[in-house]
Amino acid sequence: MLRRYLVAVAVLASCYAGAALAADGDSVAPYHVGAAMRVIHPPIARDWRGAQTKALVTNIWYPVDPTVPETAHDIGDPAHAVFEGHPRAVDAPLSPAHATYPLLLLSHGTGGSAASLDWLGAALAAHGYIVAGVNHPGNNALEPVTIDGFILWWERATDVSEVLDSVLADPTLGAHIDTSRIGAVGYSLGGYTVLELAGARTDQKHFLDFCASSAADAICHPPEMKRLPDGPRVPDHLSAETTASMARSSESYRDERIKAVFAIAPALGEAFNQDSFIDVHIPVSLMAGTEDKIAPVQTNIHRIAGLLPNATVQMVPGAGHETYLDTCLPGMGDRLPATCNDGPGVDRDAVHAQAVEEALAFFKDTLPVQTQ
Repeated sequence: MLRRYLVAVAVLASCYAGAALAADGDSVAPYHVGAAMRVIHPPIARDWRGAQTKALVTNIWYPVDPTVPETAHDIGDPAHAVFEGHPRAVDAPLSPAHATYPLLLLSHGTGGSAASLDWLGAALAAHGYIVAGVNHPGNNALEPVTIDGFILWWERATDVSEVLDSVLADPTLGAHIDTSRIGAVGYSLGGYTVLELAGARTDQKHFLDFCASSAADAICHPPEMKRLPDGPRVPDHLSAETTASMARSSESYRDERIKAVFAIAPALGEAFNQDSFIDVHIPVSLMAGTEDKIAPVQTNIHRIAGLLPNATVQMVPGAGHETYLDTCLPGMGDRLPATCNDGPGVDRDAVHAQAVEEALAFFKDTLPVQTQ
């Protein structure tokens, strides 16, 4: 696959085009969206990274018949919801239109959750994909974060692979998944996670050296680390489990069942070296906003693209890192400006529509939904 840079001429033109696509996409989506949750307990003991919940809590979006009614919902604490949710039909039957459907595994960003990507999971489901998004232990928005959840990035790939094991064995959905059409989608640290699942290998020392140098940038200090009980500081003494995990950081976490990956605003570009992508032989698509201040583009998406020249790349003018979170409810911009407010001229819904269009085009080429 040849690398391509698709850059719009102007921010406003991009936003208006995206808005039109969103409207059209909503009207022609062939399915309504089903929603379910699974609490997954892997059969073998694992390191939960100090997480409060000893399970892989997983949101699942899936296609349902368009005659099944959907119910509106917001995302967050019911008393203090933050994001707009896509309408959904909770635990509705999977659409009988096809015997099997493609499966996409979804990985959220640092300190986020699968639900913070509801806009993406729901849109993919509305177009015929089963989507399973895990809340990564020790590093999600639903409970206290842990230092191991922040620093043991490579362990996230094992979360996704174990969710895949479970979903394939699920008594309701498993028989309806085409095991030849499995992919992964990730945002931010989730973008790094899906690259690992594709076969990328981490160079932890390269990242630490970068962050100790004068070139260090915002990726070295994710703002979510302020939520740690002892603040954004790595302890002087690490546990035996943490030390053992670090020794595994450069191993391959390739899951050969995954055939294509789509990474949005991928982080930790400096955790890869010239040899990190030697074992990546599946299609990869990368997308980010030009105004990303959390995962600066030169040291993240552009660095990854330089090391992975066969990837497709799209840069979205004006979009920031948080633009790829769910759309905030009215009034939330005053309470959570960093999360909810985008740059001048940027329409978050339009950027989402553009991302969905790109993801659907990519997966149509690599993991298509059946047409018969």
